[in-house]
Amino acid sequence: MKKSLILITLLLTGCTTQVSETNELLIIAHRGDSSEAPEHTMPSYEKAINSGADFIEIDLRITKDDQLIAMHDEAVDRTTNGIGKVSGYTLDELKKLDAGSWFNEDYKGEKVVTLEEIFDRFKTDANYYIETRTVDNQTVMEKKLLKILSERQLLDKVVIQSFSSESLKLVHKLDKDIPLVLLCKDAEVPYLKLNEINQYAIGIGLNGKLVDEAFVGRMHEANLVVHTFFDKKNEKKQIEEVVSYGVDGVFTDYLDNANKHQ
Repeated sequence: MKKSLILITLLLTGCTTQVSETNELLIIAHRGDSSEAPEHTMPSYEKAINSGADFIEIDLRITKDDQLIAMHDEAVDRTTNGIGKVSGYTLDELKKLDAGSWFNEDYKGEKVVTLEEIFDRFKTDANYYIETRTVDNQTVMEKKLLKILSERQLLDKVVIQSFSSESLKLVHKLDKDIPLVLLCKDAEVPYLKLNEINQYAIGIGLNGKLVDEAFVGRMHEANLVVHTFFDKKNEKKQIEEVVSYGVDGVFTDYLDNANKHQ
């Protein structure tokens, strides 16, 4: 089995000053078990935890009345029977939407869930990999997120990721012990400034198609872990390749397939 640089122990203790060698591959359930249940719903998270995922991934959006909810898209159109941006709805209005029927009729009536509802359901029985978003290029959710985590004593059960370096830098300023991962758009990858990134983050997340063994080695030399995501249609093929390159974690829609590579 390969040795890789990974944060299983360090993520759960809040230490971000170094990484250690283990034989583990971190399995991150992408939007929950999103191939088996509608993404970002309670059934999706429950299935992910029951399947043994190391972390459940939660994409955050913020409502008109400043509530943090789990939803990937800026708009509700794809995953509910509503129309329009999340930020145009109050939480009460979002709760009236059907967030399950789009997946199949077995999940008709599933509700949009808040971050607090997820934490209150799973408490310390899960680890949380949370993505922050900016709104109109402004950092608006970081302080609220950390407040909720602190109130529920979950600061040592979380990794925070973002495509926004400003968001991550703000989180790092507020709490230097939280492990942070910078998500990278494909076009940004050739120009990564590793010495700057590792001043606030413990790793990067990027498309698996851009990864090879030399790239992973370069990230590890910079003391950064590598977590990969995939185009859904290519995941089953690509996951075996990136594991062979020594990546430290994978975001997966297919937990059974990913678990084979641990």
